[in-house]
Amino acid sequence: MEIAIAAILAVLIGLVIGAIGAFLVRRINDNRRYAAAKSEAEKVLEDANEQKRAVIIEAKEEAIRVRSEADSELRERRSELQRTETRVSNREENVERRANNLERREKILTVKEKEAEKLEQSLEELRQSELQQLEEIANLPIDEAKEILMRRAEEDIKHELAVQYRNVEEQAKEEANDKARSILALAIHRLAADVVSDVTLTSVPLPNDDMKGRLIGREGRNIRAIEKYTGVDLIIDDTPEAVTLSCFDPIRREVARLAITTLVADGRIHPARIEEMVAKAEKEVADSIWKSGEAAVFDVGVRGLNADIIRLLGRLKYRYSYGENVLQHSIEVAHLSGMIASEIGANVKIAKAGGLLHDLGKALTHEVEGPHAEIGADIATRHNVGKAICACIAEHHNDFMSSTEAFIVAAADAISAARPGSRKDTVENYIKRLQALEDVGRAFEGVEKCFAIQAGREVRIMVQPTEVDDATASKIARDVVKKIEDTLVYPGQIKVTVIRESRSIEYAR
Repeated sequence: MEIAIAAILAVLIGLVIGAIGAFLVRRINDNRRYAAAKSEAEKVLEDANEQKRAVIIEAKEEAIRVRSEADSELRERRSELQRTETRVSNREENVERRANNLERREKILTVKEKEAEKLEQSLEELRQSELQQLEEIANLPIDEAKEILMRRAEEDIKHELAVQYRNVEEQAKEEANDKARSILALAIHRLAADVVSDVTLTSVPLPNDDMKGRLIGREGRNIRAIEKYTGVDLIIDDTPEAVTLSCFDPIRREVARLAITTLVADGRIHPARIEEMVAKAEKEVADSIWKSGEAAVFDVGVRGLNADIIRLLGRLKYRYSYGENVLQHSIEVAHLSGMIASEIGANVKIAKAGGLLHDLGKALTHEVEGPHAEIGADIATRHNVGKAICACIAEHHNDFMSSTEAFIVAAADAISAARPGSRKDTVENYIKRLQALEDVGRAFEGVEKCFAIQAGREVRIMVQPTEVDDATASKIARDVVKKIEDTLVYPGQIKVTVIRESRSIEYAR
């Protein structure tokens, strides 16, 4: 038991000694760590002091640099301020000098204004005295003198305007005439059309005079049958070996001509045969009308026309106006319209179609009342022809044209109708037209002589040079043209030339 106690004591003593040793070892380690930490802290503190000194030094250097920049900027601002003060002072001096100069000028102007007022007053007195002297000399009051001067000034202005208008008009006419002549001449030269006019066939040749009796028949039954089936009056007179057909409808006349020609050639003439031949002739004429219309459309190159329009166009083959075949005239107008339209940049198709159909109404003028232009336009409208083409048909005889193509068609129609050989006229009508033209020219004041020349295509008017000046001569030409257009009917166009000539004649003896 003592041994056990001794062992326990020994263990306790060992534990105490071990604890003391461990405490001492830990204390020694703590002292070492403390010493190391202290030395580390001293090193960090020393580094911090060095950085602090560096920062302080850098801050001082930056402060010195900023201060030096601020000082230099301050010096520059001070110098700029001094320069500004100098400029301001100079400007003040200049303003003072200008103010002094203005004061001097104002004084001078005041003096001059007073002198000008005195001069104006003296001039007004002189003007009033001159007016009084002029009134005394002229025995006219001021208002009447003013009226005379204004009237003279108005006359002078009118004269100047008339001269200026004449010059501008002549220049415009020259340019327009040159261009128009070039285009029309080119179109006419390009169209190689016949100028020989056809005539309406109104007689049928017979092989002998005995055939006249056969055409009359027993108790006139054959001639009555011919007139009944054809609607044509058969005139049998003393004309040798020929009979005459009389009818306003050219198509009926052509049917009768073909039927009688066939009957005469066949020799069998009786009412039944006459009816058969007339029916055959009507079919031939209808076929000829259709073929003529198709040929015209194909020749001109117009497409898309209604069959009724083509048939009416073919009927124009048997219609004549002033001795001119209307279908041939329409084809010619279509070609001329297309050429003119191509030269001036207008629509060639519309111009051609309008030219071809412009006299379409003449195919029905025996059946429908009214002008042929309106009839043709109505027919074309009902058969769905374009509005522009219908306008060309309706307006080709009007003074107002709604489109360039309508004007072209009217011009081409005038060209075709006015060319040599296109139309016939009697001598009596020709003389009457010339006399009417000369009467129109002589009706104006200052006209000495008037002559219608070139088959009525030109009127030359001689005026008295002492009564008519150049500007008035131009006005007379315009007035004559307007009166001709308003009062006379004529084909194509008429040129009016007013001649003012002054002659001085002396004789040496």
